Amino acid sequence: MPDSHWSTPIWSDIDPPRQGLGLMRLADDPGDPDHDPTTVVHTAIDNGITLLDTAEMYGNEELVGRAIAGRRDEIILCTKFGIRWDVPGRTERWSVHADAATVIASCDRSLRRLAVDTIDLYYLHHRSDETPIEETVLAMAGLIAAGKIRAIGLSNVTAEDVVRAHEVHPVTAVQEEWSLVSRGVETMLETLAHRGITLIAHSPTGHGLLRRSPGGSLGSALAEVATRHSVTPGQAALAWVHEQGRRHDQPVVPLPGTTSVTHLLENVAAMDLRLTVDDLRILNETSG
Repeated sequence: MPDSHWSTPIWSDIDPPRQGLGLMRLADDPGDPDHDPTTVVHTAIDNGITLLDTAEMYGNEELVGRAIAGRRDEIILCTKFGIRWDVPGRTERWSVHADAATVIASCDRSLRRLAVDTIDLYYLHHRSDETPIEETVLAMAGLIAAGKIRAIGLSNVTAEDVVRAHEVHPVTAVQEEWSLVSRGVETMLETLAHRGITLIAHSPTGHGLLRRSPGGSLGSALAEVATRHSVTPGQAALAWVHEQGRRHDQPVVPLPGTTSVTHLLENVAAMDLRLTVDDLRILNETSG
């Protein structure tokens, strides 16, 4: 039997983190203090952003490990496995590897690169067409029993995948894109809510598109809402994702990614922005 510590949820379904920080593009930038990776990470933690998300695919786990050194106990550390670049050093093509041996070997490599003993939330990065998800999740459950991870997550999966995986071992979080320009995940909400699974909403500003203007009716609506609240379009777009959790009675943790202290602080401020019923109507009518 696993130690009871590893059976404890990393958060309750009524009190998940309010917002996370996606670290996909985190990199050393010695020439720009606004993009210093350690400063970005520490500023996030200092402002209550405790869920930090990376992946072996991103190639920056060692950097993340250095950035969190000395502050490990203050964060929920998340990483992902399963996607490999087909050609080392090239980012054009990738493939999915989700067999049991890969689960174990990838976790051990991530632990070494992050320089930690335990990963709080470990994700399958993408569904596999070759390996049954039951095999993958069973191996991940073994990592919990071994004390190497605390909770299981899934990303880029279907609702059916979630149901099958959850029958093998409870899934704590599912990470999918959710923004004003990407709303497909909404068809999965009932499946997640029924099982008490938190949705981690990555790319809530549409991969940066909504920080500017996407043009058209949505761009006009977003500019109108932003002006009304004296905020940026990106902040209004991020606040919309926060409102969706309340609207659907579903635990939702927006996961904006940034390498900039300036953008990070804008994202932090958006957590307390409450959109009106009229704001939501305008944005919902023009989004898609």
